[in-house]
Amino acid sequence: MKTGERALVLLLLAACTGLPGCTTVAPWERGNLAKPHMALEPHPEQGAFREHIYRGREAASGGSTASGGGCGCY
Repeated sequence: MKTGERALVLLLLAACTGLPGCTTVAPWERGNLAKPHMALEPHPEQGAFREHIYRGREAASGGSTASGGGCGCY
């Protein structure tokens, strides 16, 4: 295959795999997509707390080879 033909085949393959994801959602089906467990982060408060703890540990590790926040957790 030539480079142009290969690019065309890849483009068509990408279009064929991406098109099934483009669909309309009926109004009575939108409730299923609005459920909490369908969210990218179902518990944003817990995620924010874990991110805060992680950042604190990473900031306390310093430049040495020892890891952790000094609390003995890691």
